[in-house]
Amino acid sequence: MFNKLSFLTFSLFIVLFSYAQENTHVSAPLIHSLDTTQQIIEGRKNSANQIQKPYVILISADGFRADFTALYDAKNLKALSKKGVRAQYMTPSYPSVTFPNHYSIVTGLYPAHHGLVDNSYIDIPTGAFYNMGNKKMVAEGKWYGGTPLWVLAEQQKMISASFYWVASEAAIQGIKPTYYYIYNEKIDIATRIKAIKDWLSLPEEQRPHLITFYFPQVDHNAHEFGPNDARVGEAVQFVDSSVNALQETLSSLHLPINYIFVSDHGMAKVDNINTKPMPNAIDTSFFTVPWGDTQLHLYAKDKSKIESTYDALKKDTSITVYKLDETPAYWHYKSSDDKYNRLGDLIVIPHFPKVFNLSTRKTTIGKHGFDNHLVEMRASFMAWGPAFKNGMTIDGFENVNVYPLVAHILGLTIDESNIDGKLEVLKPVLIK
Repeated sequence: MFNKLSFLTFSLFIVLFSYAQENTHVSAPLIHSLDTTQQIIEGRKNSANQIQKPYVILISADGFRADFTALYDAKNLKALSKKGVRAQYMTPSYPSVTFPNHYSIVTGLYPAHHGLVDNSYIDIPTGAFYNMGNKKMVAEGKWYGGTPLWVLAEQQKMISASFYWVASEAAIQGIKPTYYYIYNEKIDIATRIKAIKDWLSLPEEQRPHLITFYFPQVDHNAHEFGPNDARVGEAVQFVDSSVNALQETLSSLHLPINYIFVSDHGMAKVDNINTKPMPNAIDTSFFTVPWGDTQLHLYAKDKSKIESTYDALKKDTSITVYKLDETPAYWHYKSSDDKYNRLGDLIVIPHFPKVFNLSTRKTTIGKHGFDNHLVEMRASFMAWGPAFKNGMTIDGFENVNVYPLVAHILGLTIDESNIDGKLEVLKPVLIK
């Protein structure tokens, strides 16, 4: 039950969060820490068994749609993937937005199973509002279910490091990566590459075998200018040259490094002129509605209003409304999936290319978050290194399958019954 104070607080949050969401490219300093120092958890070391293991660098380029490598002629990624494996595409989990998908990649779980059901949502048992722009909240481990790869590694006495990844700043199950940075966009690429080389130049007992690495540039430009703008091509070229510089810099170390390049989702051009306001059928006296553009969660304050609101929304032919048990099976977004009780009572989806705009500001022309089976939402996957076969192209697959692949390469023990991903999906890309 939401009291008057909490509702007013949430209303203020909606205004601020909507601004941050729609202006990520200009307001990053408002919502991201400027702490550029390396964080180190002291007292850890690789066990004797883990010292012998190979290395994995998991790289994410946010918003790097499956066809961007070809569309913008990313020559280095083309060449590197020809030496390894490339998928036609990787299917993001639903909803195809940043936080849920980055966390699905590193946990092998669908969003409703790991708890990050959207970039912003309500935790129904506590009434708390989670949002990706709240730095304090993002760093709290209580929001994150599952066992992310760095936690898995550290639990098994393997050192890990993160130059950014969703949830890498949070103590999940009481554990953070041994080496990590608090997210900011002020550290230049040369400094970041040097940091990774420095990590991999440490004595064997202190050297991380799992490293995560993140690029925001493609997502920023594709949101602001649309996925077909030349400035997206410039961002793709930046990522392409940076990945090449990274692997060339590390080649002098002569370590068995495996590179896995992924993205969290694709990107589509939407109608950002004729946007949709909050549907008239939604009475915010009876429902709390966190910010959303490609979907809205309706959390009922009065459960008796669900059915009548659902019936009224069904009459609007420009949207689709779901009760949780009506959502598509491949979304894994039903009430039975809602492990942490964080999905709205009703889910409202605008018909592409329309989007909701709950603020008075003009929204961006590039969007993601739509049905994860739409072509425009498809993400990228490439991998190369000593663990991978050469010159192999595979069909599309779901991103939850990256987790057991990485665990297998690193020789980490997992229980597949506790995750949604399956090693059998990607095991054929491995030499052994």
